[in-house]
Amino acid sequence: MNRVTRFYSSSVGRKLLMALTGLFLCSFLVIHLYINLFLFSQDGGTTFDLYAEFMSTYPLLRPIEIVLFLGFLIHMFIGIWLWLTNRRARPDKYAVHRPNETSTSSSRLTFVTGGIVLVFLVVHVNSFFVPSRFFPDGRTMYEMVAAAFRNPWYCLFYLVALFFLGYHLKHGFQSSFQTFGLRHPRYQMLIEVVAVVFWLLIPLAFAAMPVYFYLSH
Repeated sequence: MNRVTRFYSSSVGRKLLMALTGLFLCSFLVIHLYINLFLFSQDGGTTFDLYAEFMSTYPLLRPIEIVLFLGFLIHMFIGIWLWLTNRRARPDKYAVHRPNETSTSSSRLTFVTGGIVLVFLVVHVNSFFVPSRFFPDGRTMYEMVAAAFRNPWYCLFYLVALFFLGYHLKHGFQSSFQTFGLRHPRYQMLIEVVAVVFWLLIPLAFAAMPVYFYLSH
């Protein structure tokens, strides 16, 4: 086992890999949001469909999709490993348990919120990516999105999942900087501002989409 393998097999290495994959997935959120904002264009979805067509047909994007999928898998498996490790490290309950004094609610619920986000991703991919890529029925991506978001149950599921995504990002984004050792008081305000963009503003922007389509049909 070489030095790199030993490092990423250690607790510190896995936490670092967890942080790196988390920030990588955050960058994907930004790109995904940028494309999805064209859903609000007053051109009947033409611009959005052009982007969707490009993303599904441009051959150089296939390796990026694979890397993205691997990033999700690595992030998920390391998250499970860290949770199990922490559980094994404290098999007995404390005589006096005051979690609010040692951690935030978002950090304590990271495993739960991550699980909910995983369910959301599976449903989301099965609703749009799988049918458009493997079982096309003649509808454009814009038409598929509009139809899905006009379903009140899907809208509710989507909004609830985004709430938990924001909660997951609230802890995960800032803990990544702590893992990198960048939680210096000089940069704390900047980190807080950027964190708010990711755990609050980006989920709110995504949440506006189902509300827009549901109210406009």
